[in-house]
Amino acid sequence: MNADASAPTRAVPRRPRLRPRTSWGALAWLTGVWVLLWGDITMANAVAGLLVALLVTWVAPLPRAPFDGRFRPLGVLRLVVRFAVDVALASAQIAWMVLRRRQPTGAVIRVRLRSHSDTYLAATSGMVSLVPGSIVVEAHRLTGTLYIHVFDVDLAGGLERAHRSVLEQEERLLRAFASRDQLTDAGYVPGSSPRRGRLAEGEAR
Repeated sequence: MNADASAPTRAVPRRPRLRPRTSWGALAWLTGVWVLLWGDITMANAVAGLLVALLVTWVAPLPRAPFDGRFRPLGVLRLVVRFAVDVALASAQIAWMVLRRRQPTGAVIRVRLRSHSDTYLAATSGMVSLVPGSIVVEAHRLTGTLYIHVFDVDLAGGLERAHRSVLEQEERLLRAFASRDQLTDAGYVPGSSPRRGRLAEGEAR
């Protein structure tokens, strides 16, 4: 019998791999937020944003959350394009208002979201705050309610329009990433287009 065969084997320790402690999707999202905050889409800003995203996720990694939604390309395209238009339009409107030195009429509105997911609550809150002229001052997770400060009511098209724009932002997020069950639970007919509309009374879960 070979003496080496009876000798205990020692596990060779694996060298730690230097890789992000989060998904590439999260890195792309954080990089995009960085670029939007700077307001200038350049290669330098994109690289800096990626480095900051890597540092943040390495130092303070978020717990992995399972994604049970559905990626809809048309819904994502609609979400990105409409968000870019909203940011550009709101920036121009506020700049014009400042140049005219008109006193804004601010207000705080309460919007109860239709989704029951913490993910879409946080995503809606973040995207609403990134549009100039509105910022989320408080969010209630248990009730799915956002309290939003509107810079100027007239600029937002009135209180009802400001309220509706938040729900429309949430709907675009849901139609881009939510599963059929999540859309149904929020009261929407499944699909990537807002034209699908809402479910009839009694059909929503």
